[in-house]
Parts: sequence; structure tokens; C-alpha cells
Amino acid sequence: MPALGKHHRHSTIANEGHQRRIIQWRLLVAFLGVVVLLGVLVTRFYLLQIKQHQNFVTLSDRNRIQVQPVAPTRGLIYDRNGILLADNRPSYRLSVIPERVKNLDALFIELNKIIDVSPSDIDRFKKLKNRARAPYQPTPLKLDLSPEEIAKISVNEYRLPGVEVEAELVRYYPYGELLAHTIGYVGRINERELKAFDEDTKKDYSATFSIGKIGLEKQYERALLGAVGSRFLETNAHGRALRELEREAPEPGRDLHLHLDLHLQKAAYEALTGWRGAVVAIDVKTGGVLAMASSPSFDPNLFVTGISYTDYNALNRSKDLPLYNRTIQAQYPPGSTLKPILGLGGLETGLISAQTRINDPGFYQLAEGERLYRDWKKWGHGKHVDLHQAITESCDTFFYELAVRLGIDNMHPIGAHFGLGQHTGIDVPNERSGLWPSRQWKKKHRRQPWYPGDSLNVSIGQGDVLTTPLQLAVMTATFASQGQRFEPHLVKQLGKQKIEKKGVDIVSASRENWAYVNKAMESVVHGLRGTAKGINKGLSYRVAGKTGTAQVVGIAQDTDYDRDKISQRNWDHALFIAFAPADAPEIALAVVIENGEHGSSAAAPVARSVFDSWFDIEAARKAKMHSSQKISTRHPAKADFMVSEVNQ
Repeated sequence: MPALGKHHRHSTIANEGHQRRIIQWRLLVAFLGVVVLLGVLVTRFYLLQIKQHQNFVTLSDRNRIQVQPVAPTRGLIYDRNGILLADNRPSYRLSVIPERVKNLDALFIELNKIIDVSPSDIDRFKKLKNRARAPYQPTPLKLDLSPEEIAKISVNEYRLPGVEVEAELVRYYPYGELLAHTIGYVGRINERELKAFDEDTKKDYSATFSIGKIGLEKQYERALLGAVGSRFLETNAHGRALRELEREAPEPGRDLHLHLDLHLQKAAYEALTGWRGAVVAIDVKTGGVLAMASSPSFDPNLFVTGISYTDYNALNRSKDLPLYNRTIQAQYPPGSTLKPILGLGGLETGLISAQTRINDPGFYQLAEGERLYRDWKKWGHGKHVDLHQAITESCDTFFYELAVRLGIDNMHPIGAHFGLGQHTGIDVPNERSGLWPSRQWKKKHRRQPWYPGDSLNVSIGQGDVLTTPLQLAVMTATFASQGQRFEPHLVKQLGKQKIEKKGVDIVSASRENWAYVNKAMESVVHGLRGTAKGINKGLSYRVAGKTGTAQVVGIAQDTDYDRDKISQRNWDHALFIAFAPADAPEIALAVVIENGEHGSSAAAPVARSVFDSWFDIEAARKAKMHSSQKISTRHPAKADFMVSEVNQ
């Protein structure tokens, strides 16, 4: 027993020492573990606070700073006198930042309790939201808010996270339908246009939702658009802007200054009241387009923020085609308006002369027993018809004979030099080229040879011949300038850059031949038997012109034209080309009246109204210039002071 107790005490002492060592090791391991963990913590702290400091600062800034694109101000459009034709006016839109909204459908329901948000608004919003855009960029939901709607949104804004009322400038056309086809309009960017954008273009349009659709707005879209800017906004936890930190200003679009005269445009459009048709007037010396009216028309403001289905359907389904730009897209047989240039060609080739006479019994035959090509005057124009009388009275039979002498191989180059069958180069899109047929054209497209009868049809502007009103105006201006054909242009100045006139062809002819045909055209208006003599009453200036009538439907050879037996929309078209003053031309124009039947009674009076307006405008302008010169002469000191003020 004593031995056992002794051994027990030794074992206890030995165990206590062992345990002490174990505790010491454990403490050491724990200490080392704490040191290692502390080292890891210090290292991590170093990495976060020192090494990666800038990265986290950037991430933090991104949470509180938003970069938003800033839309440039779209360029304005002015007429030749500085009258504003296309303006920008303030408008307010309701926008949503999708990233700040947890449930969009719930938001729409809530908004509908406050203002009217239509299904079409929501559909448009969803399409815009799904397009490529910068994060946190507001997406339009409802456009053109009323003051009452703005007030309601402002009162409830605190409970509508992600909702903003934004101010924007939208296009406004103060003269509405008067210039719709020429100026055109802007509209919301559609899916087809968006898909055509490259990355740079998407950036250019990141702050705007509109793009030029037709007319000058489309042709000069890039110049009018400008360059997008940007701004850095500090926001709160709810994404609402607190202050602007930095801004890179956008570059405004360039302004357009046109050759077009608003007063003349108004005169042309009003003269077309009640008709379907077109008027184009051109400055003979420059090719600048002074008026370009298509009737009927439409209000372009309907399209700016999105036209309703009802309004668009009414325009699109109208039989009168108000959306159709007749000045450059409608193609009409030119009728007898071609006779002066073919007469000039006959004189220049020597195949006829001023002394050439033909017998006109009221018809023409290529050979005995063959088809009769009838003159518009049933009993003809007499036995001794020369070119002067043929143009003055529009004798078809003379030009049938001329066509046989010339042949299509001589006729085609004549018309081509005057611009027929070609795009004129006008600075608006979607121009059509018309058709000026040739032997090669018929062989290629009809797989048929050219027949002499085809030439007879061409000589009176029928058959396969098609022209636009713009082409006829260019042809007339070329004749008025005695051979210089200019490319027609609407824009006179783009920003600070002046657009120079551009000659594209010269028609060579002797002065004697120009003068001869010019006098014949003058006789059309001022001669006793002129087909347009009805407009010469009270004229204080001389006009050279040519009437034309073009068939819409074919009439059998032995059948007379009877308007009562065909529908009104199948009546003949009426045409008139003219320039004035006849001895020193300033302005040339072409008028087409659909189903007007006679150029003398329907189209010529429209031209008279336009000419009267032009010379009234010019008289007022010259009087103003004369008055300014008198003031400058009488009060030189005051005039110098006024110039100094302008320069400052």
C-alpha cells in the first residue's frame, strides 16, 4: 500500500508538467495563429486601402455619379429673307430610369392613377428600354406633358422612384402644310433605322430620339443634328440628381438658309387650292429653288412626337395622296411643253428652218392608208404652218412632221441636254428620274424595235415619256438662260458655308435660234392666237411660256375625248411652263394640275399668280434697298453707327 501511494504522487507530478507543456504549445500556436490572421488582416487592409484605393473610389463614385449624354440643339431652317421655317420649342416628357424601379408594371399602374398613360406609351417605352443605351439613362414614357400633368407628377414624385420630368427641345414647323414636302419633318427613330446605326452613330443619337424622315430634314440630318455632349450628375441613394459636377457642352447643329422664298411658296400653294398638282419655281441665274409646292399637303407637326394611328390612317388612305411629294416623285407625260426644245433642236440640226411650212388638215399620216395621228384642233391650223405658229398655237401636226425628220436618234440627245430622263441632283431625297426613251431603251426594256410612230408620240410629250414637275422647271430655266443648265438647289448656305451654284450641262445653239423660239413662246401668252393668252390681261411684264395637255388614259383613234364619259380622275392633266421677264429672265417655273384638262385654263392662271407674287416681292425688295441707300446718303454718320453696332 505505501509503495502504491508513492508511485501515485510521482505520476501526478509528471502529468502536471506534461499538461503545462501542452498548454504552452497551445498558447504558442494560438499566438502564431493570431499573428498570422493579423498579418492577413493587415495585408488585406493594405491592399484595400492602399493598393486598390483608386478602384474602390471609382466604384463608389459610380454609385453616386451618373454620366448622362446631353442632346445638341438641332439646327434651324430659314428662307432667303431670314424667316424661320423650322424651329425648336420646349416640351416636357415623363421619363423612367428602369434601373431605379423594382416593378415597372406596378409603376405603370400607379402612374395611371395620376395621369393618363396609354398602352401605346407603354409599348413605345418597352421598345426604347430594350435598345442599347447607357445604364441609368432615362427612357421616355409619355411625351409633350401638359402643365396640369407636370404639376400632378411633381406633387407625387416622392413616391415614384425612378420617375423624372425632363425638359427637351422638339421640332416645330410654324407654317405647317405649306412646306411639309420640302422641309420635311423629324420623327421618332424606329427599329429599322436603329439597326442600320453603327456604334459611332448610336453614340451620336444617345441623347435624342428623333431623326429626319423626309425632305431637307433627312437630306441634311448630320449637319442639323450637331454633336452630343455629356454631364456628370451627383445622385442620392434613390438615384435622384442632386447637382451637376461637370459638363461637356454639346455642339449645336448647323442652320440652313434656303433659296426658297416663303411668300412665293405661299402664293404657289394657295394658287393650287382645290387642285391636285405641283408648282416648282427656279432662279434662272443660280438654279436656286424659289418655290416648291405640292398639293394637297399635310401638317408635319403631327409626326414630330409620334402621329396617332387615326391621323396616319386618314392621310395614308386618302385618294388625294397628301403624303406624296408631287414635285419630285410624281411622273407625268409632259405633253406639248416639250415642243419648244424640239423646235430648237430642229433649227439647230438644219432639218427645219424659220421658213419651213407644213399643211395641217387636222391629222398626220406616215403613209397613205395608215393610222391617223390627230391634231388637238379637229380641222387643223391651216396650210402654211411654220414653227412660230406651231409653238404659239400648239400645232401637233407640225411636230409630227418634225419628229419624222429628226428621228429618235436626234431627238433623244436634245432632251437629254435639257435634263430629261435624269435625276436633277436636287438636295432632297427620293427624287425620281422620269423617262426619256431611246432606241436602246426600248430594245432593252420592251424587247422591241423603235417605230416611227413612237417618235411621233414622243414629239408631243406622250407615249413612254415621263417627267417630274422639277425636271420641267429645270428644262424651262435652262431654256431661259439660253443653254446653261444648273443643278437645282434648295440650300443656299449651310452654317457659315455658302453653297456655290453648279453648272451641269450647256445646250449649244445660235443666238438667232434661241431668239426665234423665245419669241414664239412669248407669243403663246401675248399673241392673239396664243394658247395662254387668257392670262395676259393687265400684265406689267412679258412672259414666255408653253401650255401642255397630257392624256391620262388612251383614247381610241376614231373616238373623241368626252369628259362626261370618263371619271374625273381620268381627265387629262394640264401643264404650263414659263419664264419671265421674257427679255431678261429672272424666274422660271413649271405647273402641273392633275386632271385639269387644259394648260391654258387650269395651269397657266396658277403660273400668273406665282409670277405676280414674285414681281411684287422683287418690287418691294428693290424699294427697300433704294430707301436704305437714301438713308445712307442723307445720314452717313447714323449709317456708320448702325454698321458699327452690327459689327460689335
